[in-house]
Amino acid sequence: MDARKNRNEPFAPRTGDRQIDVSVLLNTTIAYVLMIAMELLVIARAILRPNREPTSRIAWVVVIAVLPVVGMVAYLLFGETSIGRKRVARMRRVQARLPSFDAGIPEKDEHLRPALPDRFVPLFRLGKTISGFSAVGGNRGHLTRDSNDAIDCLVADIDRATTHVHICFYIWLNDNNGLKVAEALQRAAERGVTCRAMADSLGSRALIRSTHWRDMENAGVKLGIALPIGNPLFRPLHGRIDLRNHRKIVVIDDWVTYCGSQNCADPEFRVKPRYAPWVDAMMRFEGPIARQNQHVFASDWMSWVDDDLNALLERPLRSDSSGFAAQVIATGPSSRASAAPELFASLMYAAREQLLITTPYFVPNEALQAALCAAANRGVETTVVFPARNDSFVVAAASKSYYRALLDAGVQIHEYGEGLLHTKSMTVDGDITLIGSANMDRRSFELNYENNILLCDRALTAEMIRRQRDYLADSRPVTLGEVDAWSTPQRLWYNTLAMLGPLF
Repeated sequence: MDARKNRNEPFAPRTGDRQIDVSVLLNTTIAYVLMIAMELLVIARAILRPNREPTSRIAWVVVIAVLPVVGMVAYLLFGETSIGRKRVARMRRVQARLPSFDAGIPEKDEHLRPALPDRFVPLFRLGKTISGFSAVGGNRGHLTRDSNDAIDCLVADIDRATTHVHICFYIWLNDNNGLKVAEALQRAAERGVTCRAMADSLGSRALIRSTHWRDMENAGVKLGIALPIGNPLFRPLHGRIDLRNHRKIVVIDDWVTYCGSQNCADPEFRVKPRYAPWVDAMMRFEGPIARQNQHVFASDWMSWVDDDLNALLERPLRSDSSGFAAQVIATGPSSRASAAPELFASLMYAAREQLLITTPYFVPNEALQAALCAAANRGVETTVVFPARNDSFVVAAASKSYYRALLDAGVQIHEYGEGLLHTKSMTVDGDITLIGSANMDRRSFELNYENNILLCDRALTAEMIRRQRDYLADSRPVTLGEVDAWSTPQRLWYNTLAMLGPLF
């Protein structure tokens, strides 16, 4: 009887077991509450972050809520455009000390304050709010033939330099063209020319770690490293590791300057040879516009190197009575957040007859996509040329998600097949050209330091249009029928990657 009764009784844990169960339950509850609290704090941070599009806020909130651990880590690593408080503070101190470019223009040199066509005045006024430079006249320029010609012209200018050479590149390789420039700098330094060379810590890491970098230093070239990474494990604690100096700047004797898409490398671009050749465009300028690029270089240089260049910027500005109007427009994560998209969209809205664009990376925000469609919808001949094969499969897929809307609006889309079209250019109505380092994607808009030149000149714009039409001749048009033929998995892939664009 007692045995049957015992068999029917429910199991009763011993006192020690009960204490263990309660302890585990308590610890689990505390961990869960802490996780929820951390999740809510990160979500709140994502929502409260200034200068962020609503789509980006929504995307981050969804990711953090659905994948708490992964989402929080991803947000802390990639969710904010910060290079670190100390770095930003130093940059602002440097920029506050820089002399004003406009204050250095003598009143007697009226040609340096050019009279622009009324409808283009707002474009240059917008540019001034970004970098602080007014349009300056008295410039001349030409478009180099190709990547190798650009390097040859640059080396020749360095060999003719008499006072100083300043260079900044995102990617500087120790290949044929890269070493040509390095050797030219060494020759110039050895004959007494002050040479300063800066390279991005990530993009040019192979050269920076090589003997060629030390050879330049031994020859007397002053060297600087932009956005040094340091220990990659601790770098995220002080700012995003993927915020880079993407600029390509050359200033020689305060009179010659270069601007465009080209890095200091061979077109074969041996770090990514399967996409070669990389097809770039580089313009060589002479005139006061060089001083504006000098300002941008000085700002970058003094932010990382203890070497004050203010005396160079205070020198009387050289001038020439003839030449076109131009303006340097430099953007970056420490400048106005919407600067680059505002510039691109304003140029599109200014077009009345023709808008020609080349860009390798196209992941626009909503405003830019709308501006591009609006140009075609109001009857502007609108043409965009992308590379057929892109070194970034993510960007290549995301960009295709925008094709249908562009084609429906009447935008002509072409894909260049003779290499990776790396040229970043825009021409408007045969009068205006924008050329530089900025792509039409979120990385260039929000994360990278970029440098562009906006110019008003029919002759030089005609040169740029001829080059753009050369690209078109080696491209194939994308049709609505082709886009409609994409399979459901393809469209799902393209649209999913585009949807994730606001996260980064």
